[in-house]
Amino acid sequence: MCSGKTCQVILLALGYIIYLLAGAAVFQMLEHEAENTTKTETQRHKLAFLTNYTCLTQDALEQLVKVITEAVKQGIYPLGNESISKHSNWDFSSSIFFAGTVVTTIGYGTLAPRTAGGQIFCVFYALFGIPLNVIVLGYVGKSLSLWCGKLGKCLYKRGIQKRRAKILTILFFLVTGILVFLGLPPIVFTRMEGWNYREGVYYAFITLSTIGFGDYVGPTPTEITHPIVLWSLFGLYLDWPGLPFCLTY
Repeated sequence: MCSGKTCQVILLALGYIIYLLAGAAVFQMLEHEAENTTKTETQRHKLAFLTNYTCLTQDALEQLVKVITEAVKQGIYPLGNESISKHSNWDFSSSIFFAGTVVTTIGYGTLAPRTAGGQIFCVFYALFGIPLNVIVLGYVGKSLSLWCGKLGKCLYKRGIQKRRAKILTILFFLVTGILVFLGLPPIVFTRMEGWNYREGVYYAFITLSTIGFGDYVGPTPTEITHPIVLWSLFGLYLDWPGLPFCLTY
């Protein structure tokens, strides 16, 4: 027989593994067929392109696709000569956007340093920036905890039971955070980026949870830098740290 603590660790590990396996199974069921459909459509378009342009060989087409794929990986979207020449992923506003994704550990993956100097600097920048970000999050969280306490005391003084006042305070911050950072921003994103509301909610959650897949970022960093950096920073500093501290105030 194992000790109580050992059994807890084993059960926790088994639960974690089962959770991962269950998630993998659901994702596979939901996404695998769509992936195969995309593969089939892509192959069909390639064959149709070769049929319409007989002067282009298979190898030439594959080389073109390779060049375009590499460009997209580096954040360059070759949809026209004008867009390539005018837009820069590393103007100052776009660099602010990137710096914000580094220290908040969002890491979309659509923008990354390619030079040796940029990569080395990124390592040291993140090495100091991420702990600084955690310190700021903790400080803001404690401030929110004080606000929770003041609101709870205010409700208590108005004749509401202490337990109920605490529950109402937590619900207030929870609902306000969800509305301000997950409910309303997608409405703006639908107009800025042409997404539907579901995609906007998905993007908001993936960003604020710092998962940062990078599948939804926007057409160009320059167009979204200021509103999205401000929203994501305020969301991280005001929303996510607030609830845990409110629960313990």
